[in-house]
Amino acid sequence: MAPFSSFLHLSALALLAFSSLSCAQNNRNISLGSSLTTSGPNTYWLSPSGEFAFGFRPLETGSSSFLLAVWFQKIESKTVAWYPRPYTQVTAGSSVQLTTDGQLLLKDPTGSSLWDPGVSNAAYATMLDTGNFILAGANGSPRWQSFLDPADTMLPSQVLEQDTTLLSRLTDTDYSEGRFKLSMQNDGNLVLYMVAVPSSFQYDAYWSSDSVGNGTRLIFNQSGRVYLALKDNTNISITSAEMSSLENFYQRATLDFDGVIRQYIHRKNGSGNGAWRSDEWTMVDFKPTEICSSANFNLGSGICGFNSYCTTTDNSSVGCECPPQYSFLDPSRRYKGCKPDFPTQRCDPDESEARELYGFRTLVDVDWPLSDYEEYSPITEDRCREECLTDCFCALAVFNADSGACWKKKIPLSNGRKASDVNRRGFLKVSIDNTSQLFSSTGEEKGKRTWILLGSLLLGVSLCVLMIAILLVTYWSFADNKRRNVDLELGEAEEAILTFWVNDRFRDGRLASIVEGDEEATLDMKRMERSDHNLTSKGAEGETIVKERKS
Repeated sequence: MAPFSSFLHLSALALLAFSSLSCAQNNRNISLGSSLTTSGPNTYWLSPSGEFAFGFRPLETGSSSFLLAVWFQKIESKTVAWYPRPYTQVTAGSSVQLTTDGQLLLKDPTGSSLWDPGVSNAAYATMLDTGNFILAGANGSPRWQSFLDPADTMLPSQVLEQDTTLLSRLTDTDYSEGRFKLSMQNDGNLVLYMVAVPSSFQYDAYWSSDSVGNGTRLIFNQSGRVYLALKDNTNISITSAEMSSLENFYQRATLDFDGVIRQYIHRKNGSGNGAWRSDEWTMVDFKPTEICSSANFNLGSGICGFNSYCTTTDNSSVGCECPPQYSFLDPSRRYKGCKPDFPTQRCDPDESEARELYGFRTLVDVDWPLSDYEEYSPITEDRCREECLTDCFCALAVFNADSGACWKKKIPLSNGRKASDVNRRGFLKVSIDNTSQLFSSTGEEKGKRTWILLGSLLLGVSLCVLMIAILLVTYWSFADNKRRNVDLELGEAEEAILTFWVNDRFRDGRLASIVEGDEEATLDMKRMERSDHNLTSKGAEGETIVKERKS
């Protein structure tokens, strides 16, 4: 049996080599000195059949940025099959050049180098119909090829050698290095890891082929099988299209941004009937089959972000959801996790506050394994809830009715998942009043709160200015009144001095000689005689005022 398996394995490798050779014989060589620019006239180089292209692809975000890539040219979606790692965003006006000394250089508009594959002395370049872009030497042998420096995708006839990886994108439209890695390790094991972005630190494996010491390489053959070849001449099937003929289909195997490696097929344009004519990729197989339950990490958030939970469907789609009264930190990047939309419980010795402000939302078949900090067993469900309610650290209590076990968990919650086999009830502590509305995360309400804050600030400033103005007016009025009072006091003093002088003249008899001949003045003098005592008093007052003024 072993010799027959060995024969099949060697035959498959020979077929791959023959396929690549036949494509190379029908290639269109790209000569030294050729170049591409984002603005044209040349933006890409085609394979002989026109099925693949190498060049600049506008990013799906609609910005003025581009991606240097290999893509499926004859389908509407222009799906990307390769791009350089680490990801380099290319701006308008950039170029890629095959220099006269045999280097492939990606340059920005200023001429600065952005990326190169690290080889020189290439004689020419070629885009093969397999989707492999090659820099070839003078003898035609590859000096560098995209198949040996993959991004997130494998194509038929491609081989993943030991110490080679596929690295997922960050999101479907963000080609930055993502959170998941498929590694063909030197020890022969094929492993899926989660990565702590933006570093390269990897958490524990969440899937492996268990082939340490036996695995050799990962092969994607033309028959639609992705398998791990072993030293004992057997193999481990990873994914398979399981179709009788794939001649009229494009194929790819991609490590998607959610951590699942999926095999897809796509009907070639103008071929086939029925549902296969739709311009969409159809998923035919995937690994791992249950990513939500297979990925439990001692560090990090898990497959989904902190405080969220992972769900899967029959077609392998992975979803990340927030629990009740929680919302995504960034709805467009759900892997960042969720936050509570209410003020979390304060650690106040008074337990009555907790009973008045907080209650529970029941979650069925949902759990966050490895997030617990306390366990009670055996215990009743009601007591489990009570212990969490009065504990300011507790955000969630999970109860197992079969064992009577209760686990208390605190924020941030990690490794969340929802599945029918969880068989536990979760009690999520949430606010029971309307205060959560003050913590809404929607952009519209954030904008309203911003305008309210600005309005309050402007009103406060206006009131301050008004108060200052009132104080200044009051001060000026007081100062003016004081000045007028001083003037008034001066007038009274002068009047008193004059009165004193007249009285003095009246007493020594000189006033009569002064008013002689003036009847009106004479009458006034007689009135003074009748009011002598008043004048005397008035004179004394005048003396006092004069003395005060002099002092």
